[in-house]
Amino acid sequence: MRIAEQPLTFRAIGAALSWGWRAANATRAVSIAYAGIFTIIGAVIMGAVFATGRTPFFVMAAGGFMLVGPAILAGFFAVARTIRDGGTATFATLTAGFSHASAAVWVIALVCALLFMIFVTDAAILYTYMVGDEPIFPVDFIPVEAHVASFLFWGLVSGAVIAFLLFAVSAFSVPLLSERRDSLVGAVVASVRIVLRNFIPAMSWALLLSAAIIGSILLLPLFPLVMPVMAYASYALYRAVLPDVT
Repeated sequence: MRIAEQPLTFRAIGAALSWGWRAANATRAVSIAYAGIFTIIGAVIMGAVFATGRTPFFVMAAGGFMLVGPAILAGFFAVARTIRDGGTATFATLTAGFSHASAAVWVIALVCALLFMIFVTDAAILYTYMVGDEPIFPVDFIPVEAHVASFLFWGLVSGAVIAFLLFAVSAFSVPLLSERRDSLVGAVVASVRIVLRNFIPAMSWALLLSAAIIGSILLLPLFPLVMPVMAYASYALYRAVLPDVT
C-alpha cells in the first residue's frame, strides 16, 4: 500500500497546535498524570545536578530530553487517536498505545537511547575540559562566565546536530509505527523524505517544538502542561501530512 502524502505547511502547523491545545484540555487528568511521571524524573535529575555543583550541565540534560522524547510518544498518540475518534481517554489508553504499536517502535527507542548516551558522553567530555571540576551552584551561575558560555554553546551545537538526525528519522516514523501503518524501513524513509521535502516548515516546527519542551523543562512546573499540547500537536501534524492509506 502507498501512503498518501500531503505537503507540510505553516498553516498545518498552526492548525496542529490549535488541535493539540484542545486535545490537552479535553484529556487534562490523563495527560498531566502521564507527563507528570517525566516531570518527577526531571526533578530528581535537576536536584542531583544542582546538589553536585554541575549547574551548567542541567541545560544539556534539558536538551537531551529531545533525544529520548520520541520513545514515550506512543502513549500520547494513543490518547490523541482516541480523542480524534470521539472516544474517552483513560489511563489504560496510555498503556494500550504501547501494546498496539509496532514492535519496531522499540527500535526507534533504542536509537534514541543510543544517541542520548552519545550526546551525554560528548557533553561530559566538553564539561571536563571547558569547565573543570570546580563546582558551580545555581547562585554562582549568573553572570555566566566565558568558559561556561563556551561549554553551553558547543554543547548545544553538538546536541542540535544529533537532534536534527533524530528528528528527521523519528518525526513521522514513530506515529506511523504507533498505528502500524508501515514497516520500520518504510516509516523511517517516509519520515526523512517528508522532512527534506518540506525542509523550512519542518525545521520551523522542530525549533518550536524544541524551544517549548526545553523551556518547560528549565521551568519544570510548566512541563506537564506543555508536553501534552506539543505531543498532540505532533500527532495532528502527522495526520495532516499522512492522512490515510490508499
